[in-house]
Amino acid sequence: MTRHPIIAAACDVRASLKAVAGANPTFMTVSEKAAALRELVAAEAQLVELRLRILADAGDLAADTAAKDAAGWLAQHTRTSYADARSDLRLAGALDRERPAVAAAMREGAASLARARVIDRALRLLPAGVGAETVAAAEAHLVDRAGEFGPKELGRIGRRILDVVAPEIAEATEAARLADLETHAADLTRLTMRRLGDGTTRLSSRLPDAAATRLATYLEAFTNPRAARDPQGAATAGDPVPRLAYPKRMGQAFVQLLESLDPTRLPIHGGDATTLVVTVSLDALRADLATADLIGAGLVPGDDLTGDQLTAAQARRLACTAKILPVVLGGDSLPLDLGRTRRLYTPAQRKALLVRDRTCRGEGCDVPGTWCEAHHLDPWVPTGRTDLDNGVLPCSHHHHRAHGPRWRLQRLPNGDYRFHRRR
Repeated sequence: MTRHPIIAAACDVRASLKAVAGANPTFMTVSEKAAALRELVAAEAQLVELRLRILADAGDLAADTAAKDAAGWLAQHTRTSYADARSDLRLAGALDRERPAVAAAMREGAASLARARVIDRALRLLPAGVGAETVAAAEAHLVDRAGEFGPKELGRIGRRILDVVAPEIAEATEAARLADLETHAADLTRLTMRRLGDGTTRLSSRLPDAAATRLATYLEAFTNPRAARDPQGAATAGDPVPRLAYPKRMGQAFVQLLESLDPTRLPIHGGDATTLVVTVSLDALRADLATADLIGAGLVPGDDLTGDQLTAAQARRLACTAKILPVVLGGDSLPLDLGRTRRLYTPAQRKALLVRDRTCRGEGCDVPGTWCEAHHLDPWVPTGRTDLDNGVLPCSHHHHRAHGPRWRLQRLPNGDYRFHRRR
């Protein structure tokens, strides 16, 4: 009996892998290891796409075995977790019916499973009123970017995809979505405390994304691994606060506390007093339906598709009531270019570099900009200038390499720097 070509291909893949099961990569050259890793990642994407393609069409398999659905059969017979199987089935259906460009990229090995999930979710989060042509254009753009960026960067692009494919509706659409999210967040805001009987109290809360970013920014000033630590630690006295009965009220009070903190009394962080930075264009600041960017959202782990934006109305309120630095793009600038008059970058310049770079600009590095160090691309000694065009934010690891004689830097089109070993 002739085997189906998909089964034959699967058997051939397993046989090929078995043939190299005992191969030792220790003796591979650097270029061979790089080539092998690229090929294996591409092959893995192709295998996953084929598996999902079969899963999308496996409803008859579930019916034949009385399983609830194909995900139920997969979880039972392959010892896959049911949650993972359900997630795979949902993505399989999307690839089969709605995401032809993503499926094609996976078949070519150009998009991994993680990147496919990010693209699919970014498209699902588009407002209901966005037309099919716009969705298709967004899918094509994200698939094209998948060859250059990883899941985290794709998530950021996906958040603002309408700016690229439909700029005429992007700002108002995103502002309306953010306004709904802020209302929803206010309804869900909670904070509870409960004694556990072992000398500790569990604090559980649910906060708006902007408030969580503020908290992470302030707390990260204390927990930054590059910050000096008190060798004795900071032990607190017994907590006199019992479990509170009004979690919503406590959550709102916690938000108010965060907004009333004086950042100048927090540790020096990122070369300056701990500051939360919001960037907004002058036109957006004046508009009713507009958005602003919140620098620092990357400090909070979890969903990459929310948390780094807020409405212009919220930005205006925070600028009046909270200790934040509103960077109004197009407004009056701080004195940022100092030429040869100073060797070290000033706090104002550090903030400008943070607004521009956000994270370490070493290729593939996502260390937050507040942990990074200001670096002169053209060394100050003998001729470099302490100007923004000559500055960049590298993390400590990449900063040391930038000064090492064994490395040279190549600036990439996206502003990152690739390190090449000198031969």
